[in-house]
Amino acid sequence: MSEKQGKMGVKTSKRYVAYAILIAFLLLLPWLSLGGAYFIHVCILIFTYVIATSSLRTIFVSGQASIGHAAFMGIGAYTSALLSTKLGWTPWVTILLGAITAMVVAVLSGYLFSRLRAIYFSMVTAFFGVAFEALMRSGGEFTGGKAGMVALPGMGVIDLPGLGEINFATSKIPYYYLLLFLTLFTLIVLYRIERSRSGMNWMAIAQSPLVASSIGISETKFRILAFAVGCFFGGLAGSVYPHYSSVLSPGSFSLMPSINLVIFLLFGGTRFFAGPVIGVIVLMAIPEVFRSLKQYAPYIVGGIMLLVTFWMPQGLAGLFESAKPWIFKMFGKGANPVRKEFSNGMRK
Repeated sequence: MSEKQGKMGVKTSKRYVAYAILIAFLLLLPWLSLGGAYFIHVCILIFTYVIATSSLRTIFVSGQASIGHAAFMGIGAYTSALLSTKLGWTPWVTILLGAITAMVVAVLSGYLFSRLRAIYFSMVTAFFGVAFEALMRSGGEFTGGKAGMVALPGMGVIDLPGLGEINFATSKIPYYYLLLFLTLFTLIVLYRIERSRSGMNWMAIAQSPLVASSIGISETKFRILAFAVGCFFGGLAGSVYPHYSSVLSPGSFSLMPSINLVIFLLFGGTRFFAGPVIGVIVLMAIPEVFRSLKQYAPYIVGGIMLLVTFWMPQGLAGLFESAKPWIFKMFGKGANPVRKEFSNGMRK
């Protein structure tokens, strides 16, 4: 084994150890009594938005900017809610069916949407979100209309070997672990897909559709694939939450929630896989930190977004990359090895 391979192996081992410590911390978090039931509720919201925002990033990776992603969360939510209330199916089945329904709708609409580029794709997805909300509001008794749906069934009671009986009705903690599992599952799957051949094709299409097509990469096929994968996990996030909150409103999947997902993504950084996670955690934490100044929270978030846009265009995840020029300037030219090597070459 070469020295380089040894260093890479050590680096990989340290990364896995860090992941294991983080997961262990998240598993113990509900029992640390940091904020009681309300703290658990905020964590559940964070997990839900991490799934939704990470799935939105998958669409962005292929060069598409969806502004109606919350509508596909709504498709999953209403599908799961209707199947569980009208047909009496268990939410453990309807949640998966809700995600699959969102994916199927994404594939069918993708043949139209994915042929559009840039601002036109964003406009069409935004119109789709508005149309979905209007459809749910006009659904009458079937969808609950403007009032939405209430008294939705929860996850019930399950009996797991070795863990005993878990009752989702008596505590928020089982929902915490359910959302934590789904979040980890989503991140692992999306990470593996992004680093697969399909992920490389998405990035190639985003960089230059013409060049990608010239080497045999089907732009339409892979953009539909990215749209379908993103909407599947978006539908998964949407289909779980109604069974936790027991209510469902069409306003929860309107245009504004879709814009909020885009803000989470841009704030964290679209270029980095951890961007959605960082963006959601920070922006969800700001209202809690400034709870006494709740009426000023939008202005605080808006100010932070302006700072990120002008000073950290790569988002918080790219903070170090964005700060490099300032670090070099602070410590002088000698701190920049690239600049120093260039200068030495010029002297020779």
